Amino acid sequence: MHELFIGLVGALIATNQPLAVSNLIQQHTGVSVAMVNPDDPAEQELQKLMAEDEAALDEVDRWIRDNNTFAAQGAGETRADLNRRIRERVDAVRKGYEDLLRRYPDFARGHLAYGSFLTDLGDETAGYAQYEIAVRLDPKNPAAWNQIANYCGEHGPITNAFISYARAIELNPLEPVYYQNLATTVYLFRRDATAFYGLTEPEVFDKALALYRKAMQLAPDNFLLATDYAETYYGIRPLRTNEALAAWTNALRIARDDNERQGVNIHLARIKIVVGRLDEGRAHLNLVTNPYYADTRKRLERLATEHEGAATNLAAESPSPGQSGP
Repeated sequence: MHELFIGLVGALIATNQPLAVSNLIQQHTGVSVAMVNPDDPAEQELQKLMAEDEAALDEVDRWIRDNNTFAAQGAGETRADLNRRIRERVDAVRKGYEDLLRRYPDFARGHLAYGSFLTDLGDETAGYAQYEIAVRLDPKNPAAWNQIANYCGEHGPITNAFISYARAIELNPLEPVYYQNLATTVYLFRRDATAFYGLTEPEVFDKALALYRKAMQLAPDNFLLATDYAETYYGIRPLRTNEALAAWTNALRIARDDNERQGVNIHLARIKIVVGRLDEGRAHLNLVTNPYYADTRKRLERLATEHEGAATNLAAESPSPGQSGP
């Protein structure tokens, strides 16, 4: 029952919203942190374009959210009008990138940034083509290898994702997101990882966990990273109870606000109830007051009661000292 419960409700009470595989992988390009010549005219144009790129995507996101709100009130633009406005806004940025790369065709960082922009728009195939150009022009750019790996992790082959993340780490061993991305990919694609690395499944779990821990050493206050690491334990059988509790306790320590702390307390309660530490589990649940977690809290309270009843029945059925069993 313990393992079944872990599997069934793992996604239901995650600290973060359930995410698709592509969203589990961090889509950071690292463009802004690469060593560059600030006096390079191509670089100066790129910086302006990247700022415009970010502003355009933020604006489009706001338009969509606002229009959804208006539509719920019986107002707002038609879908066709909104789409036309969005196309016009992003096309201006697209043309800016195309013009830049027409004049500087060997500008690797420009291709990398354009690929990221296209990926953000949902045109992942076109984005990947730009990443390939960036890698060809600058094979020592770790961010380009990371983006190649992100694409392969989503579309395959998975082995290319393993190789490309490893290359990114080799080129920049101090970037935590590369370790996190490889850890997530190894964890999600365990069968591929067992064949590629020649490991057993428990060894693959150990590899993924070690990569997460390396990322956390480099970013010890990254709450989302800490929760990704802690959630990994739900997929491991048998449950590594002490390690999982230690991971969630660390997440609780670095939680940034009360909402995040309550989310972590839900996880701590779940694990402790599942393994029979009912009083401790209930103590964590008592700290959860956010209505967002109300349904989950009720389910966990019911589970604690069921465990308590089962333990009581088992004790009643067990023979007393000196008595024989049935």
